[in-house]
Amino acid sequence: MDRRSFLGAGMAGAAGFALGHSLPQGAWAAEPEHDWKMVLAWPKNFPGLGTGSARLAERIMAMSGGRIRIKIYGGGELIPPFECFDAVRENKIECAHTTPYYWMNKNRSFAFFTGVPAGLTAMEQNAWILHAGGQALWDESYAEFGVKGLLAGNTSVQMFGWFRKEINSLDDLKGLKMRIAGLAGEVFNRIGGTAVSLPGSEIMPALQSGVIDAAEWIGPYNDLAFGFHKIADYYYGPGFHEGGSTAEFMINKALWDTLPEDLQMVVEAACLTENAQMHAEMAAYNIGSMKVLVEKHGVELRQLPDEVTSRLNRLSLEVLAETADDGDINRRIYESWIAFRKKAIDYAPLSDFGFERARAL
Repeated sequence: MDRRSFLGAGMAGAAGFALGHSLPQGAWAAEPEHDWKMVLAWPKNFPGLGTGSARLAERIMAMSGGRIRIKIYGGGELIPPFECFDAVRENKIECAHTTPYYWMNKNRSFAFFTGVPAGLTAMEQNAWILHAGGQALWDESYAEFGVKGLLAGNTSVQMFGWFRKEINSLDDLKGLKMRIAGLAGEVFNRIGGTAVSLPGSEIMPALQSGVIDAAEWIGPYNDLAFGFHKIADYYYGPGFHEGGSTAEFMINKALWDTLPEDLQMVVEAACLTENAQMHAEMAAYNIGSMKVLVEKHGVELRQLPDEVTSRLNRLSLEVLAETADDGDINRRIYESWIAFRKKAIDYAPLSDFGFERARAL
């Protein structure tokens, strides 16, 4: 069986497992060949991200026939959320479920493997990474640090965030301290705000105490769980900053390289399955969660004025272009990504964007 056929069969098997098919009795009874710890950059069992982490670990164990066993630790249990990368790089922890733009202090072009402002949708992000050279660039840039990253989830289009007051112009954003992640933080700084980088578990306390004035996290499903509506009345979306943000399965590269090919295929197939499953979970539950936020909690749903979004998009493209000056790998990442973005925009009227526009007529 070739690698693609194996992955297809593995994904089908994992999908069956995700739908509730039970394992054969005693399937995990034997001692595993690999006993791993997986740390998270978010709370354990948190909607979407945490539930996705659990599914991913379960699939890898099931699909490997118990040869790989993974124990999950939520953000902060063993490792602070923003220290996952170094823990995996130094082989203190075997693997992690995180997102690449958290590691911009290592290389800010890592943000492209999560999602960048004025960037790609979830489907386009998958297409660039899986079929247009993104994975090879991701592998090359991560290899310098001794880690390997794989697509393992997507949050889809994110909301711009939570505010205590309405935003009617760029001036209303100036002076605000906002939790906003990735290269979007640089954009926010350039319009006169102050971007604050915080892991998810620290956003609510910072918003409550006034350390930050506004916050973006993900979308209705996740934001409702954190309770941001208790602090801020105005909810703005969609965001300019994350059109399809990737979660990653990160593994120590030396460990990855020693895995036999069949177990590498198992991990890849489990990650691809979770990449699709999480995207679907977000789509399904964002709808109902938004209804709860608006109808039960009285949240004021707003969109940014077009002129504000337009200015943010222009600044975003400037910030993204500047990453190409950081080094050879940064230039190649940017050139690959921007070329794919142009093709995606050209095709968009005939794809999802065009269909959704026509559907609304």
